[in-house]
Amino acid sequence: MKILSLTYTQIFLQASFLALILLSYIPPFSIFSVFFPLILFYAIYYFFFKPYPILLLDYSCYKPPVERKCNFDVAEYFVKKTNCFSDKSFEFMRSIYMKSGLGEETYGPPFMFQGLNKGTLDSALLEAKEGMFSAVDILLSTTGIDPCKDIDIVIVTCGSFSPEPSLTSLLINHYNMDPTVKEYNLSGMGCGSGILSIDMAAHILRGTGQNVKNALVVVTENIGLNWYYGEDRSMLVTNCIFRVGCAAAIVTNDPNRRRNAKFLLDHSLRTHHGADDSSYKAAFQEEDTKGNTGVSLTKDLIRVAGQNLRAHLTTLAPRVLPVSQLVQYVKSVALSVLTQGESKPIVPDFTTAFDHICIHTGGKAVIEQVGKVLKLPNVVTEPARMTLHRFGNTSSSLVFYELAYFEAKKRIKRGDKVWMIAFGTGFKVGSLVWKALQDSNYDHNNPWYDCFDRYPLKSW
Repeated sequence: MKILSLTYTQIFLQASFLALILLSYIPPFSIFSVFFPLILFYAIYYFFFKPYPILLLDYSCYKPPVERKCNFDVAEYFVKKTNCFSDKSFEFMRSIYMKSGLGEETYGPPFMFQGLNKGTLDSALLEAKEGMFSAVDILLSTTGIDPCKDIDIVIVTCGSFSPEPSLTSLLINHYNMDPTVKEYNLSGMGCGSGILSIDMAAHILRGTGQNVKNALVVVTENIGLNWYYGEDRSMLVTNCIFRVGCAAAIVTNDPNRRRNAKFLLDHSLRTHHGADDSSYKAAFQEEDTKGNTGVSLTKDLIRVAGQNLRAHLTTLAPRVLPVSQLVQYVKSVALSVLTQGESKPIVPDFTTAFDHICIHTGGKAVIEQVGKVLKLPNVVTEPARMTLHRFGNTSSSLVFYELAYFEAKKRIKRGDKVWMIAFGTGFKVGSLVWKALQDSNYDHNNPWYDCFDRYPLKSW
């Protein structure tokens, strides 16, 4: 924001100069003359330099058409039809699928339903367009945002598909956006990139002033070109658990939109643990011995996720936990030191800081590991488990499908704190803490709209 074409720094300096003039009229050595300069300086500094509040105006999740549902029979038929897998690999994928936690209503990529055995560039672009355009169209209609005039920043994150021109350029072209729009195209960041892209948007909006107000963030993944057709079991797992999904969000620093916004960003944190080799290689894209490219999910992945989650929480905890929990934790650490490790430090109760938790839905084992590390009861992990069942692992967009579950169930009330946490390749951990600005409302665009009453399942 500028006033009379002056920058914040110029305004601050001029205001400070006026304050000094005012001080010259105050009698010396009075109490007022001592405290008034400090109060005035702080007031001026706070007014001109306070960080802009970051608001989640709204978000949307893509729900593919019914004919794209990929139940067990569809998946089994497709795998057999490709004639690329041995009987051992077929049985291995069958066993992974059966214990994955996925239900019968997840969605597959277009190429599976086009009579193709392998994805093509055209089918991958179709997958990207369907998800992104659908999610963004819904978002623009609910927020009243004009893509030609109101969007200042476009961020697209897609871990394993990076065409030329980029996916951000695809959106800019499709929606005829202004030539001054700033674009950021992220790739290779795995399932955590949805949270990381929101964090990126928040940092940009805080640092640019109110000339730049609205960021469109699109969070997607592409399966079409990333099916694995070899025999390496660590790479076959991705064929079984990843499904189609996409989310879009409008993040803004415009305080005038607060009355319409759904959430206020309270905290964000991203930690990168790639300096450790086992963390760096826990999920790794590579070729097998026959030259087939795939993403290897190592047996060490669950251990690495737990280890790095604990490291992430040591940074996050002091920022979000109530004092009572921090005191108990410090006492337990001190006791552990005094007893030379015989007494273990307690795990703080993060449910005292948050009303709702959106846990990384990377797979059944990942959900269980997060629940184990945080000592969470089943009722807290319910949204993650149900999201995995209904939509599968949609990668970076999955936490938004979880958030939509809370909203469909009308569990979120004004003032509630919501914690999103996700993991990404590299190895990254990201957290977002939102404060709800309104109660959950009826929304026919919610991806759970026609099925939320069937959940939670009793048998999962």
